[in-house]
Amino acid sequence: MSPVPEPRYPSVPELVASARSLAAHRPGLCTLDQVGVSRAGRPLHLLSVGRARRAVLVVAGAHANEPTGGSTLLALARRVLTERELRAGTSWHFLLCADPDGASLHVTPAPRSLLDYHHGFFRPAGAEQPEWSPSVLPPDRLPPETRALTGVIDALRPYLQVTLHGTELGGSWVQLTRDVPGLAEPFAKSAAELHIPVETGACDAAGWPVSGPGVRVMPTPGSAPAYPSLPDDARLSTWYRAHRHGGLTAVVEVPMWASDLVDDPAPHPAPQAAIRRLAARLLRDAREVELVLADALPRLRGADGPLLRAARWGLGLVPGLAADWVHTPPADTTMAYVGSVDAFGRRLPLRAAAMLLRVLREADDRAAPGLERLVATWSTAFADRFRARWVPLEHQVEHQSRTVVETARHARDVGA
Repeated sequence: MSPVPEPRYPSVPELVASARSLAAHRPGLCTLDQVGVSRAGRPLHLLSVGRARRAVLVVAGAHANEPTGGSTLLALARRVLTERELRAGTSWHFLLCADPDGASLHVTPAPRSLLDYHHGFFRPAGAEQPEWSPSVLPPDRLPPETRALTGVIDALRPYLQVTLHGTELGGSWVQLTRDVPGLAEPFAKSAAELHIPVETGACDAAGWPVSGPGVRVMPTPGSAPAYPSLPDDARLSTWYRAHRHGGLTAVVEVPMWASDLVDDPAPHPAPQAAIRRLAARLLRDAREVELVLADALPRLRGADGPLLRAARWGLGLVPGLAADWVHTPPADTTMAYVGSVDAFGRRLPLRAAAMLLRVLREADDRAAPGLERLVATWSTAFADRFRARWVPLEHQVEHQSRTVVETARHARDVGA
């Protein structure tokens, strides 16, 4: 893994302070409002620029472990304030952090390596994620963060919602709930200029229609999922809420560490056999974490905090996903797709192990040293296998910002 400078991702209080400063500096143009509270009572803030009825909504912090979005959101807000043409007939609204409770638990604001990143890792269980909870919970059990987000969407009726996501290692790509013709070209140009690979075979989008390299369109409701075992369905998430008002959603993904292996369009020589091997490794790795968990649980005295819930939830996905990989023909047969499956198969047990390690350390449990060695070994192997190289934070932010602006322009032209 290449040496990393000291990136610094802002905390939620720092985001709020910056947004408050912008609103105070341009009071005639900006407002900062509280639009809800989290389960733990933390406020959710919306920064608005302009008052036009036609609206763009940008959401950061939906996943606690994807910190680039907060920096991108602030950069976008400043850009909208300085570039009058972006405000012509359009208001911009920025939800500073969709999950402030989760953000308080992911504690790696300046990761120097994948191991450093995982030492402070947190990503909540699916039912506790504000964008995903509607796909796994009935309406009367949705968390307050989800209700706040859907309330903002219904109030603004945006022609475009953009949600800022990312990955620890891989490439950049865009998910769309409805096609935006013409977006793929400026997206690819930006990525090339900033030396960020375009992820052309993301397994998260297995079988989805392709709008252009790295730009995928989500299937319509009723389509068969590529991985039937996974409980969450993007088509039931808050991403589709904008459709009620004639809008669409774009999910813009950007990596912290890049891998040039994720944009290899060459055909894999034996994709099904390779994926079967990856499924076997996934089961084996998850079993290692499960054994540590089973040994430690009696000593944890019934602990059930968010870290432990998330670790157990992630491990619970493994058997079904491995079976999907074994029994379903590959949705794609490129080197990029098999590489994406490889990366996903490493992520699930590594993330579960990392969160369990935090629980064991807090409890000063005897199993912690062994699990620490496992997390270190897997983090290093992940970085080495994918030849990870750090993407400067300013490049992450610039590429994500450019993609948001281009999506807004192209989606507006389509709807004009």
